[in-house]
Amino acid sequence: MKDLISMNPNPVVQYLNKPSTEFTKQDLIRYIEDNDIEMVNFKYAAWDGRLKTLNFIIGSKDHLDNILTAGERVDGSSLFPFIEAGSSDLYVIPRYKTAFVDPFSEIPTLNILCSFYDRNGKPFRGAPEYILKKAHQSFMDKTGFEFETMGELEYYIISEDEGLFKAEDQKAYHESSPFTKWNGFRTEAMKLIAESGGMIKYGHSEVGNFTKNGMVYEQNEIEFLPTCVEDSADQLIKAKWIIRTLAMQYGVTLTFAPKITVGKAGSGLHIHTRIMKDGKNQMIKNGVLSETARIAIAGYMELAPSLTAFGNLNPTSYFRLVPHQEAPTNICWGDRNRSVLVRVPLGWTTPTNMIHAVNPQESGGKIDFSDKQTVELRSPDGSADIYLLLAGLTIAARTGFELKKPLELADKTYVDINIFDDEYKDKLTNLKQLPASCVESSKKLLEHKEIYCRDNVFPEEVIDRLVKQLSEFNDEGLIQKIQNDEEKVMELVTKYYNCG
Repeated sequence: MKDLISMNPNPVVQYLNKPSTEFTKQDLIRYIEDNDIEMVNFKYAAWDGRLKTLNFIIGSKDHLDNILTAGERVDGSSLFPFIEAGSSDLYVIPRYKTAFVDPFSEIPTLNILCSFYDRNGKPFRGAPEYILKKAHQSFMDKTGFEFETMGELEYYIISEDEGLFKAEDQKAYHESSPFTKWNGFRTEAMKLIAESGGMIKYGHSEVGNFTKNGMVYEQNEIEFLPTCVEDSADQLIKAKWIIRTLAMQYGVTLTFAPKITVGKAGSGLHIHTRIMKDGKNQMIKNGVLSETARIAIAGYMELAPSLTAFGNLNPTSYFRLVPHQEAPTNICWGDRNRSVLVRVPLGWTTPTNMIHAVNPQESGGKIDFSDKQTVELRSPDGSADIYLLLAGLTIAARTGFELKKPLELADKTYVDINIFDDEYKDKLTNLKQLPASCVESSKKLLEHKEIYCRDNVFPEEVIDRLVKQLSEFNDEGLIQKIQNDEEKVMELVTKYYNCG
């Protein structure tokens, strides 16, 4: 534990010399006093999925104690469309473990994520963060396992074309400077995210890059480490806020939008999952994918059509989910195959010690890295409501354990080929398709409503509101109508540029 704290980039963790999960109110008061913090910000995600902010200038120690103990009232009807104005008050209550120093404020400030509570002092049942918490509890109760996730956050930066060291169109994967221009931005963002409590795996330049109308479009990715699904959502929501605010300081345009032009790679929000018990990864057994993993995958296959209702929230999402763009269209899974919906990445079960082969001075014994194994859902994108998406995915994993014959479904939907190759057309025709519009996703969500509402995880009013919201896009058949009309596609793209 001491070693973990000594290298932890979060200054609050460093100063208090304890993991964030153990932060108390008195810990935060001590940090605020000792570090001359003048302001506390409460932050919380509302229905639009973005962080909201409530500022407090600290007037006294009693005032600070009151803020951290009682929270504050907010107008719920302005934050959630299914709350009536006549009975709208909610409380926002700080979750101490999420505290981090604001990297942008000129006034020394501590930010804390909050949970919503209702007038009776009970968790607000419609809050996305609470829905995720209930989903994870339901999963643990039904299976005896814990659920962990990590996200791959992709984004584009758009800047003026200076004509220097251009990377080849759509071939910027892991490119380095000078052929990629925004490495410095990405690494600064990674540092700030880590200091806020984000557990980062790595960052890199992504495939997408092109020049258009005198502007350079450069795609990047920051990938996180697996952690408890609830904490995973918190770190993603913090990261999006940090990346956007940093872009504003740099004076550049940045977007998480799923599609930003015709014929170029879109941006996804791939989610890796793993199932844990007593700190041990359950996805691998005897060097192969475990039965537990395949049961969870069956759940993903079962609910895949409705998961798009949480992970693909505007019409441009479905312009990304088309063949030959490294985005899925069919409900299937496979090993290392980027044409599938659920991918099992290259595992760490090699029988040789590769580090010894490269560095002979190191010992040559085999090292077990099977705890790294995850399973990746590739359909979501940056328009997603992160808390609801991860709640839906947790329910899908639970559903696998509730199916009568989950392993049969897993076998039926497994593919070990590129399903877009002409020679495999027969296989393609036997696979179900992902929804092709918001309207279709809304219908699939309605079909699966009972599953999501089971165990009182998703309130009916949340599902009904999301169905209504998606239906109102009226985008059935839109791809076929305008996909070859770049002007109309770009009108749509511009409308949803700041989604999520």
